[in-house]
Amino acid sequence: MSTEELADLLDVDPSTIRRWRTVPPLQGPPFIQISDRVVKYATADVEQWLSARRVYPKAA
Repeated sequence: MSTEELADLLDVDPSTIRRWRTVPPLQGPPFIQISDRVVKYATADVEQWLSARRVYPKAA
């Protein structure tokens, strides 16, 4: 998926996604650098990244 598609999925601005992958400390899901200007994200990587951030609230 593209930066814009990932931003839509996460409900953030595309600039946030770009910042995550360029400004230390690097954040966000793994990305694939196709060229200097083209970056893509594998759906499986995004799903794994999201799953690793899952929070399970304690039962009351």
